[in-house]
Amino acid sequence: MSDEEQPDPPARGGPGSLRWWMTDRHGDVVLGQFPNPALAVWLVATVLRWTGVLDDESADTARDIGTGALLVWALDEIVRGATPFRRLLGAVVLVPVVVGLVI
Repeated sequence: MSDEEQPDPPARGGPGSLRWWMTDRHGDVVLGQFPNPALAVWLVATVLRWTGVLDDESADTARDIGTGALLVWALDEIVRGATPFRRLLGAVVLVPVVVGLVI
């Protein structure tokens, strides 16, 4: 199909509409995508720390790796998030990560 024959995506409404927050530019509802490598790294690092199998130095390293991965994920969502909700979520996560790094 050529571009002229492509059907228009459904109307998204405005920022007051839940559909606007949850749909991408093509009209598809997108809340999450798999796989997400940065979130996977953060999750593995967090689980390793919670299990207590790491010594203190390794746990600190896992925390730092997890924080870096979460920072990358948040920035990526702000820049390339498929929906306004995902871009906002990236910003919401970025704030406490940066505050934690500064304090």
